[in-house]
Amino acid sequence: MSLNPLTFLSPSDTSLFLLGATGTVPIDKYHRLWTLISASYLHGGVLHIFFNMAALGQLASVVDREFGVYRMFVIYTVSGIIGFLISYLAGVALTIGASASVCGLVGAALYYGKSRGGIYGRNLYRQISIWIILLFVFGLIVPGINNWGHGGGILAGIIFGYLLGYQEKKRENIIHKILAGVCAVVTLAVLIWAIGTALYYSLTV
Repeated sequence: MSLNPLTFLSPSDTSLFLLGATGTVPIDKYHRLWTLISASYLHGGVLHIFFNMAALGQLASVVDREFGVYRMFVIYTVSGIIGFLISYLAGVALTIGASASVCGLVGAALYYGKSRGGIYGRNLYRQISIWIILLFVFGLIVPGINNWGHGGGILAGIIFGYLLGYQEKKRENIIHKILAGVCAVVTLAVLIWAIGTALYYSLTV
């Protein structure tokens, strides 16, 4: 029996694979490159969802306020892709969860705090730094945590936080809205494709 509490009420690996889990198995053996997007919307159990949504709830308010909702969604989407791409290159066989995307918001908040400075910026930077340390300690203790995905997500969040800018330096504009729209359309198309292929398999096998 697995000792990982995050797998409580977890669906089977087969179900997760069919619905869009990513990693070396789906990508190398079945050429499912689109799973780099779909995997962010799958979870391995009730606690897995709870922890990710709790972290998202705390981070989203900060990143939305400082970057705006459109840039936040771009950072969230791209960080998930890059986090999973890095974990794929590191040889992770099968992985899911929003944590790579959520870690992108962690990276964006970390960049913002460092870049902004001042009392608020320094306090935010310190708080997020502690979060990152605790996140990786947790990842070393609990089995099955994708630390490569977390690290890749944080790195992507820092990079895209810098590239896209934040409100005090550059207000959101039409380019950010277009980028967010592209992310939304591609994500929706991938999720529809994932559900469609899973249904097709279940009906034909």
